[in-house]
Amino acid sequence: MSTTVAPTKTRWWLPSLVGYRRSWLVPDIVAGLSAGAVVVPQAMAYATIANMPVQVGLYTCIVPMFVYAILGGSRAMSVSTTSTIATLTATTLVSAGIAAGSKDALGSLMTLMLIVGVILVLARLLKLGSLVENISSATVLGVKIGVGATVAVGQVPKLLGETTNTSGEGFFRSVVAIGDALPSLNWPTVALSVGTILVLVLLKRFAPMVPGALVVVVGGILLVAFAGLPDLGVKLIAPVPSGLPVPGLPDFTHLGALLPGALAIAVMAFLESAAVSRTIRKMSEPPVDSNQELFATGAANVLGSFFTTMPAAGGFSQSAVNRNAGAKTQLATIVTVILAIAVALFLAPVLSLLPQATLAAMVFVAVVGLIDIPELVRWWSISRRDFWIALSVAFIGLTVGLLLAVAVGVAVTLILVLRELNIPRVIVGDRRGDAIVLTLDQGLYAANANANANEVVRIASMQDPPVTAVVLDVARLRTITITVLEAMEGLDRELEHRGVTLHLAALPENATATATHVDWYQGLTAAGRVHATVEEGLAEASAPVV
Repeated sequence: MSTTVAPTKTRWWLPSLVGYRRSWLVPDIVAGLSAGAVVVPQAMAYATIANMPVQVGLYTCIVPMFVYAILGGSRAMSVSTTSTIATLTATTLVSAGIAAGSKDALGSLMTLMLIVGVILVLARLLKLGSLVENISSATVLGVKIGVGATVAVGQVPKLLGETTNTSGEGFFRSVVAIGDALPSLNWPTVALSVGTILVLVLLKRFAPMVPGALVVVVGGILLVAFAGLPDLGVKLIAPVPSGLPVPGLPDFTHLGALLPGALAIAVMAFLESAAVSRTIRKMSEPPVDSNQELFATGAANVLGSFFTTMPAAGGFSQSAVNRNAGAKTQLATIVTVILAIAVALFLAPVLSLLPQATLAAMVFVAVVGLIDIPELVRWWSISRRDFWIALSVAFIGLTVGLLLAVAVGVAVTLILVLRELNIPRVIVGDRRGDAIVLTLDQGLYAANANANANEVVRIASMQDPPVTAVVLDVARLRTITITVLEAMEGLDRELEHRGVTLHLAALPENATATATHVDWYQGLTAAGRVHATVEEGLAEASAPVV
């Protein structure tokens, strides 16, 4: 018996709750609480990567997460911020000349998030979901290695007792900051940092179901409250205000400077969300529509921007916890949102006792996992091209900057995709008398139309005995542009010059509707050289001239 869950209808709001069963309620509640134990402290920690107050990360677990729960198609994905997105956010703000903790930092963050959301929504309107997904895993791996190394090194000063966070200033600036922090090293802070890292690593290794982030946060607060860590020089986070996020307006002063970073963040936000949703999806669940995900993630960022939150995307660790705890639908995410609201309303004074080193240790452990050198080595034996792309992107990220690394990675990927698409694919089919069938095995567009036309001429010219007619099967040309029609007209002239007559067969209806407005195609039709099927075209082209 099949276990496939097939929704009886589709809708844009709460799509994951279509066909909801009462038996799913308890698993959703348990999963939401379990994911909350991970995502709330984790998001607070990730906010510090971008030099933002921890409550900004907390608010990200409320507004964007709720919006995605309403619109998202993935049943178990949990959307807040991620280490990659937080790092790109920090890099963007630094590149725009916005100082950490300055007056316009929060306003510029809101603007950045709004731009990210608008880019994602525009990508949805243009139905670019499948195009963005073409960005290679090599690019993503390279970016993650660059992010992991930069952020891990950037957290070391905090682990040693300094308050400096240089993640947004690049890898080498972070290395220099470590040297600057050594003279003022605080041993109680170092002990707390090492102990926190050990707890996180050991729990992940031997008790993966235990929320390590929650354990170390509670432990750090208890040590501050009862062991007098502040008296030993252990620095705490800034006081966390109680209450829910207050609506506000973005500051567009640095709009132009934020645009490049916003584009990079939008690309990575969608790529991470798409990867997470595919990875955690069960085969019994409906497929995830990439364009729906673009809209849901875009809307989450647009609405979240008015409540001072971090740019949002699907996070793998929190989504994995959500799925492994039994989440059936996005109701689990709504439970996580309720938990985050309760924390914001009632636990802010307690959170204010959190040591900075605890959050730094959480970030450090999380981002070290991004430096996946074994995977990079494995790619050496599988695909040298992917290996060099990943390594180059990582190198650019570490030396020049993460924003440029994303741009180069995306550009290289798209160039490789275009090169692959531009390879002519013409299949030689049946021959009858002096007529031959040639099939275009791919759609045509501006960049590959002439290459395919030249391939048709080459194949027709090398036939032995020579042919006098080519029946071109164009069934794959579901859409057609003026550029492609001009290339086809040029093909017709070139074949005619060589004594070969061109016939078109099986042109789809949509493409035909466009082609009929062109004089050349009208003349081809009037001459009886346009046919509904390949067989009809071959019969006509091979018929003896009377």
